[in-house]
Amino acid sequence: MIIVNLDVILAKRKISSATLAERVGITQANLSILKTGKAKAIRFSTLESICKELDCQPGDILSYEED
Repeated sequence: MIIVNLDVILAKRKISSATLAERVGITQANLSILKTGKAKAIRFSTLESICKELDCQPGDILSYEED
């Protein structure tokens, strides 16, 4: 199971979801789907933009846990 830790990184960076969505160029709805772990996929370009804006690595946002 892939765990999305985007909420944690946003809180640490003190950036709102709306601000991140605007800076990355995705809708708030799509960012919400990603944050809640309901997304089935993410484009590398989107992940790259998120990491750039939050000054983090993909592994800071995504982790794997066995079911």
